[in-house]
Amino acid sequence: MDAVDEILQPWRRERPDLDVRAMGVIGRLKRVHGVLNRETSKTFAAYGLNPASFDVLATLRRSGAPYSLVPGELLRTMMVTSGTMTHRIDQLVKARLVQRERHPEDGRSVVITLTASGLELIDRVMGDHVETQNRLLSRLTVDQGTELNGLLTKLLRSFDPPH
Repeated sequence: MDAVDEILQPWRRERPDLDVRAMGVIGRLKRVHGVLNRETSKTFAAYGLNPASFDVLATLRRSGAPYSLVPGELLRTMMVTSGTMTHRIDQLVKARLVQRERHPEDGRSVVITLTASGLELIDRVMGDHVETQNRLLSRLTVDQGTELNGLLTKLLRSFDPPH
């Protein structure tokens, strides 16, 4: 029995007409999500980052050299509002981890670019972040991790329109 079973058991007793299997899966996913957020946030905090600032830096880093994107590209990859994105970028500019530059082909637009210190920081954080993720999944065998990844991919694809 786990905490989710303790919630499901009374529902099965009180409402045996309800199939609460999905409630169990979703309840466990929520709890796993909470643990993952807590643990990865600890890794980010060790570097003075939060999940939002990490997300911007990681998105710029994985874009490849010169580690630059226009704000619209950042918005599409992170699914946040433009106001939220502006705030995140402002904070990272203040920390000198990114800089705003005029777009070379469109003077009305800007490009967000990792600074040298931003690049160095995100590379250090990524090593620890991947280590944290591996530690969190180390309770599963390689085959179990592969199976879980496949099932979650299938579930997500059922919600997302094809690209």
